[in-house]
Amino acid sequence: MDETVNNTPEKKKGVSKGLIAIIVAAVLVIGGSVAAFVLLENSAKAQYFLAEKNSLDYIGDKFEDRYQPEMEWLETSEENPTESTVELSAEYNDPNGGMGYGMGLDPSQIINNSTITLTTAADMEEKQISTELAASFGEMEIDGVQFHVTAEKILLGLPFINEILQLKDEDLGPLLKEVDPETFTGEESMNLEQLFEGTNSEDLEYFKEEYGKMIFDELPEDAFEQTEESIKVKDQSLDTEKLSLHLSEDQVKDLIVKTLEKMKDDEKLKEMIREQMALQQFGGTAMSPDADQFIADFETGLEEGINEIDKVSIPDGLNSTIWVKDDLIAQRDFSVKLGSTENEDTVSLAVKGSQLLEDANQSFNYDFSYDDGYTEGTMNLTGDLSWKDNQATDSLALTFADTVLSYNGEETLDGTAREFERTFSFEDPMNGEGSLIWSGNANYEGDQMTSEHSFSVNTPDMSQDMFSLHAAVEGKTIDSVELPNEDNVKDIGSMSMDELSQYFNTEVTPQFQQWVSNLLYGGAGF
Repeated sequence: MDETVNNTPEKKKGVSKGLIAIIVAAVLVIGGSVAAFVLLENSAKAQYFLAEKNSLDYIGDKFEDRYQPEMEWLETSEENPTESTVELSAEYNDPNGGMGYGMGLDPSQIINNSTITLTTAADMEEKQISTELAASFGEMEIDGVQFHVTAEKILLGLPFINEILQLKDEDLGPLLKEVDPETFTGEESMNLEQLFEGTNSEDLEYFKEEYGKMIFDELPEDAFEQTEESIKVKDQSLDTEKLSLHLSEDQVKDLIVKTLEKMKDDEKLKEMIREQMALQQFGGTAMSPDADQFIADFETGLEEGINEIDKVSIPDGLNSTIWVKDDLIAQRDFSVKLGSTENEDTVSLAVKGSQLLEDANQSFNYDFSYDDGYTEGTMNLTGDLSWKDNQATDSLALTFADTVLSYNGEETLDGTAREFERTFSFEDPMNGEGSLIWSGNANYEGDQMTSEHSFSVNTPDMSQDMFSLHAAVEGKTIDSVELPNEDNVKDIGSMSMDELSQYFNTEVTPQFQQWVSNLLYGGAGF
């Protein structure tokens, strides 16, 4: 793939990168929302977006068919209380045989005799999660570490104190404000409720309906053209429906402005953004001032996009052509060029490639190109996914310049038992090459599951057998999640700063020091 860089004198000032990002995002909104919108018309416009939707649905259905046991267990864990135990261990084969470390110390003796065990019980409907951690390092053992979460509070158990520490979500804000009244408002929240929320289907449907339908209605019928054309994909000759979309510069600008104006005034969309911030920034920065500033920046960015749209040049408009066979996309050619009315600088984006979606095999080959007049490059994505007679052979490769990221996998499914070996590889002339090998097996039977995973690395300087990480997983449904007895809870959220300081200085710290001393010098610890 080609990637060139031209050393050119100083650029003239043009459209801001922020504005270009907003425009590209709007284009993605236009494509994604409409593709997801269910269409029943028979016009070229409807057929164009129906082909997009059918292709996405087809790939999704094939994924669910292949991983049906895993999908069923996921559904079970979402609808029922479950408990899972993960035991982590490692294996190190010292090429020096333990020599050269001094004092006869062999790291493999510690590594090969160490485990970390994590046991987690979860009830997503009751909004309860309980986790216990245990570890052993040679003859040293640690247990009694507990972490519990509900929609209202978190609880922490430590091996060196008898009480379970509790902090209610409603107490976090006042506590932080007492610590630093200049920084915190007292309204801060851990947003624990969000931990138990999965993909919000209502929000997704809202986005499809509000934006997908609007954009579909705004797109002019005469922007689409439908013809017949024969093409060749992977040495197969296909008779296809060629569906072309061409929007002029003014049409693209009008559609972008209408989309941005709707987003700017959409309070539900802003609330969705707040919720995502809370989910991704658990515990600290999902605070009201940060969220308010983010929304303000979001509104400012949209306003900038609306006000500066006349400074944008889209000389060739937006062009997208798809070739459709049996209601599925077989080939694609998309291009758009963005620039400034104030100078001749442009940014060209293009996606061109083909795909063949069949029952037992799905393959694709796409080029993603970029050219701003100063730098240009092409990234190539290829894939070949095969699933036949409950056996899979997959390969993916992402190539840019001389760098290649690739994936190769083989799987077999016997009833509900799966065996697999997956290899993720990296090749780069400047940084060398290497692979991460992930192998193992998994079995899903109704209300229980087991799996074993092994991870190893292979590089020119490190063989696959030198070091490996293992994970053994067991899962089952349970009646309910057990939380600590309220009689043994220390509510630190209700304490003043002076009380907290005294508690940690006089009780927690001395017990911690004694625990560490016993752990290091007294044998097995607690």
